[in-house]
Amino acid sequence: MTITIIIFALILIDQITKYLIRINFQEGETLPIISDIFHLTYVRNRGAAFSIFENIEIVTILIPIIIIVLTMAFLIHYKNKTSKAMLISMSLIIAGGLSNLIDRVIFGYVTDMIDFRFFPVFNIADIAVTLGCIFIIISIFIPFNGENDKAEGSKE
Repeated sequence: MTITIIIFALILIDQITKYLIRINFQEGETLPIISDIFHLTYVRNRGAAFSIFENIEIVTILIPIIIIVLTMAFLIHYKNKTSKAMLISMSLIIAGGLSNLIDRVIFGYVTDMIDFRFFPVFNIADIAVTLGCIFIIISIFIPFNGENDKAEGSKE
């Protein structure tokens, strides 16, 4: 249950922020929050990460679907056999992937808005996927051996 709530909450938050940017900004418009450090900038990303593979649907739609399905299958199959940290990491990846996929299917692009000026513009879904991947890498190198961390018997 917790995993489902995390996924739906992140998708909702991401979609609301993207909607607010689309209705309040013109494409390319920027609003300095902290001048030259942090801006809100409306960007339509028609590619994958950092706009690579622009307008190549097999990469921007089909591959994310395959990754999401495989991640969900892992989550369902191993939910009682893996750590809570791994389950949460997988949910972050699923939520971010699904939310960006929603944009790609509906609009043909992903709405990005978080702009630190020295890095490509991104969104909350991107943060979720990145954090999920980082947590998985950390859990591989620092395994959680504690009995309390196992998801066994959880009511997910």
